Amino acid sequence: MKLHQTVILLAFYFRAGFIASASLLNTTSVSQLDEDARSFMKRATPAAPHFVAYGDSYDGIVGPPTASALKADEWTSLTATQRSSIKSEYAAAGIKLIVSVFGSSDVPTTINADPIAAANTMAAWVKKYDLDGIDVDYEDFYAFDAGNGLAETWLISFTKQLRTQLPQGEYILTHAPGAPWFSPNKFGGGGYLKIHAAVGSLIDWYNIQFYNQGSSEYTTCASLLTASSDTWPDTSVFQIASNGVPLNKIVIGKPSTTTDAINGYMSTSTLAKCLQQAKQQGWTGGIAVWQYIRAKSEWITAARSLSWPV
Repeated sequence: MKLHQTVILLAFYFRAGFIASASLLNTTSVSQLDEDARSFMKRATPAAPHFVAYGDSYDGIVGPPTASALKADEWTSLTATQRSSIKSEYAAAGIKLIVSVFGSSDVPTTINADPIAAANTMAAWVKKYDLDGIDVDYEDFYAFDAGNGLAETWLISFTKQLRTQLPQGEYILTHAPGAPWFSPNKFGGGGYLKIHAAVGSLIDWYNIQFYNQGSSEYTTCASLLTASSDTWPDTSVFQIASNGVPLNKIVIGKPSTTTDAINGYMSTSTLAKCLQQAKQQGWTGGIAVWQYIRAKSEWITAARSLSWPV
């Protein structure tokens, strides 16, 4: 059988949130799975496609989502026994739990944070709380827009140090850049193409934010997949791939509702058609959604219905 794993992301920047990658949700009993499927579930880094759900909304719910319900909250508030129980349930359902760091309110390069120390601190947190990895949601626009290369250098150093603490194959390491940052010759420091050239082999995949980039950006299958606008040239899925990023590492990030982003929203029916087109052209990356709890299992199921139906 073909088993696609799910990854759930908790937010770090000292508030909780979460993420999930693969089949939201797989209800097959572990005892029913063949040996290949059980082996797949045990791997720290699931193979593409990835189905990812971010979230930091709790609605008074204690603990991250159960494998059947996916409801989120503060991971560190749970006891070690509670965390172990949840992780066991997740493993049985093919779900990985990782933490997402930084976000829109954190500007580590601008404030001159030490990338090595930051990586060590965050890696230690991942290990302490028995998570499956880390997602780098770097949104220091001031540093990137400065065009002096400091943002790129910071992220390269940070990523390298994370991998010394969180070895590849044992822990998941993803990045969540905005799509425009892959535009060649747009950013003086080289943007994410420079980062990918330096440490792309250490990054398992990119949860690329194809939203909040302009009212008409990435809102049709054409602009999302094959021909981005002149504002952000060469940043559609296949254009990013043509500039050196493997298709299986390009995960398409979208908001779950119009209230979850300023712009860039697509209905699940439209997104499903786009994913079908992309898959037919060789893309296998998967999708990421911001955010749970407005994008539960039904959202992922609808979005993947024409590409990887469940």
